[in-house]
Amino acid sequence: MARKIVITSGKGGVGKTTIACNLAVQLARRGRRVIVCDLDLGLNNVDVAFGIENTAIYDLNDAVGGKCRARQTLVKHPRYPTLYTVSSNRVRDIIVSAQAVRLLLDTLSPQFDFILLDCPAGIDEGFHRAVACAEEALLVTAPTVAAMRDADRVLSLLQSYKLQSVSLVVNLVRGELARKGAQLSAEEIASTLRLPVAAVIPEDDKFYLGGVFERSRAFKALADSLLAGKAERKGVFAAWRRP
Repeated sequence: MARKIVITSGKGGVGKTTIACNLAVQLARRGRRVIVCDLDLGLNNVDVAFGIENTAIYDLNDAVGGKCRARQTLVKHPRYPTLYTVSSNRVRDIIVSAQAVRLLLDTLSPQFDFILLDCPAGIDEGFHRAVACAEEALLVTAPTVAAMRDADRVLSLLQSYKLQSVSLVVNLVRGELARKGAQLSAEEIASTLRLPVAAVIPEDDKFYLGGVFERSRAFKALADSLLAGKAERKGVFAAWRRP
């Protein structure tokens, strides 16, 4: 059965989709069978990130509405044979219940190792629909006071669900700024939120929506952390302490 992990945050623009897609690639490169399910109804971009936006015939809404079987929603990545996506409809006002999504994912789960749920920003219905379908959570934040405050609010909501684990991903880190004290450090954020850290992801001028970074040490570390089942592995902060 697949591990169902929601990638969430409070604030938009902190890189949830980029993290979900790159994590999926790293897991697939290790031979794991992975689905990235886009639950940002109306604003979905996972298919764009993977460059397969014109490939899907059926989406999540079609399966929920009985127009196709669950497996027909899967689109295989052109480069990674064990990586699939489930897209959602770009029509925002379609009502999809958490129970319907959970049934779809439970149908697919026996054939996969991981199902990553790309959660919409905010804490409205879309957030609760995604979290209700998950067993674990990766809480993504950026090293700013505003992003950390939003993450703290989301964490309080995540704690109301019976999740097996919640780990922190600190994204958009600039090591030189953190070392100078001009940016919150990952250690400070982890201490404030009282969460184990799964990965620290650097801000890179080459990062763009649609980018997959096969050689990224940070995304490899995130995949390793999930596979090991233990966040805050030794050395996770070390790269951002070096001059």
